[in-house]
Amino acid sequence: QVQLQESGPGLVKPSQTLSLICTVSGDSITSTYYYWNWIRQPPGKGLEWMGAIAFSGTTYYSPSLKSRTSISRDTSKNQFTLQLSSLTPEDTAVYYCARHRYFGDGSRYSTGKVNVADFDSWGQGTQVTVSS
Repeated sequence: QVQLQESGPGLVKPSQTLSLICTVSGDSITSTYYYWNWIRQPPGKGLEWMGAIAFSGTTYYSPSLKSRTSISRDTSKNQFTLQLSSLTPEDTAVYYCARHRYFGDGSRYSTGKVNVADFDSWGQGTQVTVSS
C-alpha cells in the first residue's frame, strides 16, 4: 500500500521560498503511468492543483503558479519536492502531495485540466503559514 508524507517548515516569511518534500513508500515514483502531484487548500477555500512530476520526470505546472513553482525529484530517496518562491500571506494553506494513475499522453496535465478527485492516494497534508 502506497503512503505519502509531506515534510517542511510550518512557518515561512513573506518573499521567501517554500520547500516541501513528499516521501513515498510502497511504490516507486518512476512507476509507469503514475503522476505525483502537489495540491494546496487555503483556509476556507477549495483544493488547488499546483503541479506534478510524471514517472518520466516531465514536470507540469498550474498556469496561475507556473512562474513561482518548481517541482523536482530524487529517485534514490523516492521523494519529490515542491519549491514555491516569492511567498505572500495568500500562500498560507495546507499543502498535500498525491498520486494519480494516468494512462493518457500527458495532455490533461499540459493543459492544466487536472481533476484532483482522480488522485488515488494522498498525504495527510502539512500546514504552511506565511507571516512575518
